[in-house]
Amino acid sequence: MTAVQDAPADETRSEIGRDRRRKEDQRLITGRTRWTDNIALPGMLHLAMVRSPFAHATITSIDTSAAKAATNVVDVVTGEDLGDAQGVLINAWPITPDQKTPTHLPVATGRVAFAGEIVAVVVARSAAEARDAAELVDVEYDELPAALDLKEAADDGVLAHPDLGTNKSALWVFDSGEAGTGGDVEAAIAAARTDGIVIEREYRQQRLIPAFMEPRSTVVDPTGEQLTVWSATQIPHILRFALAATTGIPESKLRVIAPDVGGGFGGKLQTTPEEWITVAMARRLGKPVKYTETRSESLMSAHHGRDQWQRLTLAADRQGNVKALKVDLLADLGAYVSLVGGGVPVLGAFMFNAIYKFPAYRFAVQTVLTNKTWTDAYRGAGRPEATFAIERLMDELAAELGEDPLAVRERNWIKHEEFPFTTVAGLEYDSGNYEAATARAKEMFGYDELRAEQRRRRESGDPVQLGIGVSTFTEMCGLAPSRVLGSLDYGAGGWEHASVRMLATGKVEVVTGASAHGQGHETAFSQIVADRLGVPFEDVEVLHGDTQVAPKGLDTYGSRSLVVGGEALVKATDKVLEKAKVVAAHMLEASADDLEFGGGRFTVRGTDQGVAIQEIATAVFAAHDLPDGMEPSLDSDATYDPVNFNYPHGTHLCAMEVDTETGALKMRKYVCCDDIGNVINPLIVSGQVHGGLVQGIAQALWEEAVYDDSGTLVSGSFVDYLLPTAADTISFEVDHTTTPSLTNTLGTKGVGEAGTIASTPAVVNAVVDAVRHLGVDDIRMPCTPERVWRAINGAGDGGATTEDAMPHFDPEGGQA
Repeated sequence: MTAVQDAPADETRSEIGRDRRRKEDQRLITGRTRWTDNIALPGMLHLAMVRSPFAHATITSIDTSAAKAATNVVDVVTGEDLGDAQGVLINAWPITPDQKTPTHLPVATGRVAFAGEIVAVVVARSAAEARDAAELVDVEYDELPAALDLKEAADDGVLAHPDLGTNKSALWVFDSGEAGTGGDVEAAIAAARTDGIVIEREYRQQRLIPAFMEPRSTVVDPTGEQLTVWSATQIPHILRFALAATTGIPESKLRVIAPDVGGGFGGKLQTTPEEWITVAMARRLGKPVKYTETRSESLMSAHHGRDQWQRLTLAADRQGNVKALKVDLLADLGAYVSLVGGGVPVLGAFMFNAIYKFPAYRFAVQTVLTNKTWTDAYRGAGRPEATFAIERLMDELAAELGEDPLAVRERNWIKHEEFPFTTVAGLEYDSGNYEAATARAKEMFGYDELRAEQRRRRESGDPVQLGIGVSTFTEMCGLAPSRVLGSLDYGAGGWEHASVRMLATGKVEVVTGASAHGQGHETAFSQIVADRLGVPFEDVEVLHGDTQVAPKGLDTYGSRSLVVGGEALVKATDKVLEKAKVVAAHMLEASADDLEFGGGRFTVRGTDQGVAIQEIATAVFAAHDLPDGMEPSLDSDATYDPVNFNYPHGTHLCAMEVDTETGALKMRKYVCCDDIGNVINPLIVSGQVHGGLVQGIAQALWEEAVYDDSGTLVSGSFVDYLLPTAADTISFEVDHTTTPSLTNTLGTKGVGEAGTIASTPAVVNAVVDAVRHLGVDDIRMPCTPERVWRAINGAGDGGATTEDAMPHFDPEGGQA
């Protein structure tokens, strides 16, 4: 981490690239803030949810009489009681026209489809009384067979939703031959089988739980003419739209506020049954109501992430030049097709080819319904899954060739002089320099020295072996050009909105549609505006997360806040300067063409005559002497729709020590060199990378959502769902190289997901590398000591390929 400068001596120094402590941190770390659960309104009532203990069952009866008689209980309702008033949950991304999408009611009626689904709601005067009364609701079920195993569900052995007649929701295919972006995959693989190398592997992306710091919470106030919703959400604007579209409440009568939100990682990129229920109950009772989930409820029923089987075929020539890549996925949607759940693997479709020059590529994903908690975006959303698979495959190719993994990657990656480069998946990478990032990472890591130590340990038969893991990655982020989203049948655009207000005192208010949940928006956006207007950093206030204060926006996910929201901010700030220049020329009695702007002042070129932008703001407020026809306002809005994704990249290197006698693992060293374009605040970037690394490493080593044979989540608390603490990790060494993005003014690229995307394959590659000489070529995640020990001792390969082969799905939807 770099040193922090809160009050640098040189106040004329650019804010861009400066370490600044986050403005937000004082209130966040001292608790002087307002989380949703802190909100208390006069006469507010509290909700508790009655949830199904069964993964799949018919509801035969619900007796609410005992609960209604309990102390301070105001109401107990079922789905039938609410009827159409409860609304319905939407899927915003049907990935194919024939996608099977089961109706998702907030409160189930007739049948439940996963353990944790809500079947009744209790309203009481306190949260504790509501929870106690919920225990008194007597629900009778007839348990049904449950579709739990992803592969078996894909074969329609047991139906998650019998009325649909199948568990197959949608089949989405990309073929470079058909798209005209590359050659014929099957022909290239056939040729490689004759005179080349073919690598075939199957990988498991385990189910994960976002496990954000703050559980979800919703407060709804129906009093007055407007219905106000506070929610711990990443997407206040999308939530407002979805509520209006499905409940009949006019959008103009809905105000959604995301106060300080304690993390999300995609887990709060969702519209939830609990939000719909809280709205319905507030309207039903005419009083403010609150619902805050327990941690166990969060782990059980907040959406999960990942959960894929991946079967891959890579073809190369004998020299190790890649020729084709074929990807077949099974993706578990859980019980319902959530907000963008079906589209998550489609995002990954464009990234399996990664930084490599594949001449031919085919991708197919079959999304599958099961009787588990529904899945959706988790930090990286499709990109980590893709990066893991291709980086594991590149290590397998290197092993087949008997070459260093970095050398094989370098032979196949896009060279810096080849940018911009159109990939076999049809994307145009605008800038990058994989050579520079890799060289810096190797230097930081001491790559050659660690390889030498690895050789010595192998030669000496040391029971503790050293493995070196490599991950060279890129990702598509800055979601997203609206036209691209439209071509993929996504239900919204990818633009972002910003406003800049010059106040009479010379201070600045910034309004952004990007809604922060821990990323440091208030600090970074203040730096951008302060730098551009030449005003003090402290004089900029950033407002967000309230659809009445910031009426336009598409919120925060997909590493888009800076590269899309920040660009909207730049455009709005430039409009302020354009207006201010006209006023400055009038005040200075000069031609606008003769003015220069710098350091917060307009000056007449070649003279010392000038006026500060704060003086202009005051003059505009007074409006005593403005140019004819000039409105008395410098305030400006802008909406920015990106012209392309942007493509951060980097090289991550990990050294793992593996005790071959016990399977115990120890991380020895981890370094990364990322290229995220121009950096606004290095301190924030380091924090984002560190946090991302821990989440990616946790998938490799610790985290997994596990169900038993009846569909009960057995990792439903932090006793069983293994989240790492600071004590479980080491000090990471991070650095960056810089190739500015060519598609935005700031030259920035996204960073929020980079660490998570790159770190998982780096760690698993290191673990496998440590024991590959013992005949192990894969260990299924998380790589627990038991799985490592079993792989070493021949009891399967760590559970990686012990299950039946995954069916292959052809473009017509059949199985081969």
